[in-house]
Amino acid sequence: MNFPRLTALKHPIKRLKKSESGSTALEFGILAIPFFMIIIATIETLVAFAGEQILVNAVDKMSRQLRTGEITFNMGRSTDLTEAEFREQFCNEINVLLSCSTAITPDQKLFIDLKNVVNYGEIDVGIPKVSAADYAELDTSGFVYSPGGSGAINVLRVYYKWDVTVDLIRPYITNIRPGAEGSEYYLMVATTAFRNEGYP
Repeated sequence: MNFPRLTALKHPIKRLKKSESGSTALEFGILAIPFFMIIIATIETLVAFAGEQILVNAVDKMSRQLRTGEITFNMGRSTDLTEAEFREQFCNEINVLLSCSTAITPDQKLFIDLKNVVNYGEIDVGIPKVSAADYAELDTSGFVYSPGGSGAINVLRVYYKWDVTVDLIRPYITNIRPGAEGSEYYLMVATTAFRNEGYP
């Protein structure tokens, strides 16, 4: 015995099972968000590492000028630069990709430590932190601007706070986490030690 209503219900169900016209759009909708998040995270990581390379290049260039006497300090010469002038010149080297304020403010991102040492054994190879915790804040209390003159040994250390915008990679790329929400960042570091040439 054939029931017409039951037969009528079977046909739409069969058609629904066979229909695959929207499956591609549905799969794309499910995978699009994580896919684009990974793409954006990859781009940000690449830009951060490119910024770090720019920072390293700027440190190399500025240290070369210090070493050869193109930049001097407190020697009564036209090549003398104050801390503010040195910072401004450094900012000009990195502002292609890294934002940099020439003024020293509480919310600054760039920190420069340039000092004269007696010998290479005095150089601190670690990153100064306010505590021994793994992700402690940078300790800038000992940072100075006092490069030596002819034949002196100088150490130039530069730190830059890179803001991580993509939450997906924030836990993996940040190395400074003071604790306040949104204050985590990737600390870029560039260091060099050199002896100045014996310029007159």
